[in-house]
Amino acid sequence: MSARGGVRQSRLVLAALTGAWLAACRVGPNYHAPALPPKAQAPLVSLNAAAETTATPPDAWWRLYDDPRLDELVQEALKANFDLAAADANFAAARAVLSAVHANRYPSTGIVAGGIYGRDAITDEILELQGQRPQTIWLFEDVFQVAYEVDLFGRVHRAIEAANANADAVAAARDGVKVVVAAEAARAYAAVCALGEEIDVAHRSLDVVSHQADITTHRYEAGGNSQYDVKRAQALVAEVGSSIPTLEGQRRAALFELTAVLGRTPSEAPQDVEACKRPPQLTALLPIGDGAALIRRRPDVRQAERRLAAATAQIGVATADLYPTIRLSGLYGGAAVQVSQLATNIGETWGIGPSISWTFPNQAGPRARIRQAKASQAAALASFDSEVLTALKETEQALALYTAALDHRRSLVQAQDRIHASFDIAQNEFLAGGVSNLDLLTTEQSLVALDAAVASADTALIQDQIAVFKALGGGWRKQDLSEQASPAAR
Repeated sequence: MSARGGVRQSRLVLAALTGAWLAACRVGPNYHAPALPPKAQAPLVSLNAAAETTATPPDAWWRLYDDPRLDELVQEALKANFDLAAADANFAAARAVLSAVHANRYPSTGIVAGGIYGRDAITDEILELQGQRPQTIWLFEDVFQVAYEVDLFGRVHRAIEAANANADAVAAARDGVKVVVAAEAARAYAAVCALGEEIDVAHRSLDVVSHQADITTHRYEAGGNSQYDVKRAQALVAEVGSSIPTLEGQRRAALFELTAVLGRTPSEAPQDVEACKRPPQLTALLPIGDGAALIRRRPDVRQAERRLAAATAQIGVATADLYPTIRLSGLYGGAAVQVSQLATNIGETWGIGPSISWTFPNQAGPRARIRQAKASQAAALASFDSEVLTALKETEQALALYTAALDHRRSLVQAQDRIHASFDIAQNEFLAGGVSNLDLLTTEQSLVALDAAVASADTALIQDQIAVFKALGGGWRKQDLSEQASPAAR
């Protein structure tokens, strides 16, 4: 090995040893990711194998519906929503704070230049030593100053750790807004479509009862029914018709909800979606993953974990205040009574040297801040555990409600099939004189009610389905999947 290579190797070893020594001097606890509550990563207990699978859900979950218009609306919402714009701005602010804290790693510099008219104590002392009287004079200066904090106890390093974790927490909060925006856009669109189906069903029911009312009226005019039968049939027509304005109003309200999520004014509502008459349908089993995947995917859990990391770093920042702060300072410039002397040897001024500041022996303040930082860390840890349990709870609740909605709709469809068959039989027997008008009317009322109930169940079902996807926490990564979320620093 050459002498030059030996020197270079010695320098690398010295630098490594110096870095290790400085790292060992950092006070405060090093952060480690917290342990999860017992069985938090286990399979989800509310899995319904008939409708769901443990496959990992895709981030762009709304594409499982194979509805191009839905995909367009969600993509627009993720670009134009104002809540998301505010979250982006908050993230930019957090990154700016991080950059400012990073600047503390480097020397601070400044330039001071100016003049002042009056008396200077040092100048007066010099004049008195020379036997002269103090004078009121002009004093000019132009000085370049530089200062560097020697991060011997890790105060700057821990502050950067805290700022970095806080920025990650803000990023997670922004991702949480994306989850909500995607879910709300899909929910509003699905509501418009599902209510369109309900309106169609109501119109079909109105046609049925109107037809039967016409038959009853004709039979009354022919002497086959009573006026009481006619009034009852007409009352049913009015009852069924009364539901349509309410449904139309709800549909318009859902349209304006979608418009707001898209960042548009009501006059810019996407009127084309009103042509949708059927809620989106999944083309495969609903993928839900397991507890481990859920915890990795939920932004609120990641946000809580990053806040815990920041709180841990703040303990180090507070602990460093127990020890001396060492700074290296220097200055160079000029100070004189005449501007022309600033650039000459007469006015030259310079200096370099260390300074130490230390809150000692009264350290009650720093120790109180350490206790405060430790209490904040304990609160952050409890919040993290709470967020994990909340994520699991919300997902299990959403799955349980979705399963119940599936079972409810299945039972309604069975009843609907039977009542349609019963109505056909009753109508034929009524025309043959085997069933009374009251029996036919009762069957007709049940048919109308069940048709409306099935349509309403479709509305509830798609809403519960989207609630499952929202609870699973997808939709915050870039949709081309080219940018994966960076793992939280451990």
